[in-house]
Amino acid sequence: MLRWPPSFPLLLLASLACQRQVNEQPTAARPNAAAVIGQTVDKKTTAAAALPDSLRPTPVPAVAAVPDTLRQVIRQLRAALGPAAADLRPEVLEQACVGYLTLHPTGRIERPGLLAVADMDLPNTAERLWVIDLLAAKVLHRSHVAHGEGSGHLRASRFSNLKKSACTSLGFYRTAGSYDGIHGYSRRIEGLDKGQNTNAYDRYVVLHAADYASPDYIARTGHLGYSRGCPALPPARFRAIIGTLRVGSMLLLAGPGLASRWLDGPAAGRQFARHGWR
Repeated sequence: MLRWPPSFPLLLLASLACQRQVNEQPTAARPNAAAVIGQTVDKKTTAAAALPDSLRPTPVPAVAAVPDTLRQVIRQLRAALGPAAADLRPEVLEQACVGYLTLHPTGRIERPGLLAVADMDLPNTAERLWVIDLLAAKVLHRSHVAHGEGSGHLRASRFSNLKKSACTSLGFYRTAGSYDGIHGYSRRIEGLDKGQNTNAYDRYVVLHAADYASPDYIARTGHLGYSRGCPALPPARFRAIIGTLRVGSMLLLAGPGLASRWLDGPAAGRQFARHGWR
């Protein structure tokens, strides 16, 4: 085991903000991702090499000035997470960990040792959301997650903080209160990156369940459906995920063009040296 150092208007607006989009296209009109991505674990390397350019993830730059000791800890963490994190790109996990360590001492993140990260650059047929217990080095949840209709189809390629854009917004988020709305049990999220996601709360971008975010939907259409910007979750998993990400948890929606003041390598290194993941 790894050891680390020591209301009605709201509901109405929310329902308007993230209704299901009927935007199904014949699977013949675009790559069938279920066939491309749905490879067995022992064929992942071959499958990745065979991916067409349209499905190949964008390279993620390393976070600048992360101390070597912290990089090593993050590598050890990923290894300890095991097969459940095999598809979590190391550079994306590094972004999530650095952001968590930088944000935690500011008081914005109130739940120590917990983070959620979604790699929105992966096709929406992939289980691209992970909820991780840093203290136990364990993946608590892994799930599909939908992106906004304005961001693209099989892959998200456009991200926006603008109202009515119907896009996913990249960046770090703090989870806020839960409520029962048009989608049932839902949780609001607050964007913490100025210019990238700070309109999310006013846009009523929330965590909620959607039938278009389920594996059954992929089986029928070859891809997930699309939200109005919400990171929508499968009906079979949303309640457990939202329940784990209680108020004050950190969520990162990662993707091409992510720029954040919280990706501060030196600050993250100092925080870990003093307090570990706590």
